Amino acid sequence: MKRLFLLFTFISFLGFSQEKYLTKSGLLNFEASVPSFEEIKATNTNVTAIFNAANGQFATLALVKGFRFKNALMEEHFNESYAESDIYPKAIFKGRLIGYTENNTLIAYPIKGSLDFHGVTKNIQNVTVQIINSENKITFKGAFELNPEEFDVEIPKIVSSKIADTVSVIFEFNMTKTK
Repeated sequence: MKRLFLLFTFISFLGFSQEKYLTKSGLLNFEASVPSFEEIKATNTNVTAIFNAANGQFATLALVKGFRFKNALMEEHFNESYAESDIYPKAIFKGRLIGYTENNTLIAYPIKGSLDFHGVTKNIQNVTVQIINSENKITFKGAFELNPEEFDVEIPKIVSSKIADTVSVIFEFNMTKTK
């Protein structure tokens, strides 16, 4: 009887186990440059991302102070005046791939979810994620645009002509299957 119980427990565990993929070195870039002015571009290479292949759920966490600019003064202004990273230290996305199943052979999926940045949570839609599957690894790539005003980021009028109205965000997450 004990063996039967253990066998049933093991089979049910396998049946309900979830395939999760994880990275702690995801890439997140943003650019808000305007022609004829200094480039406004930053990269964060320490973004954590997790994907649950069983249900298509996906989440990321980026520390705002992890964004690096070419210009140290620009990085300081970004953290102190715009992102206010001491008050709002994290950017978090939680969402789900629409129509994703583990056996599906599509390589692009729409993703819907919410982005929490600068103390404001906004729904994100109309973003397509390109997926590359390989043994025990999965890569997500994509891009979308945001408006800083939607996240209550105040741009002083004196510099507003030097910063784009929309910010282009590019991401790439090379995730490995967890055990």
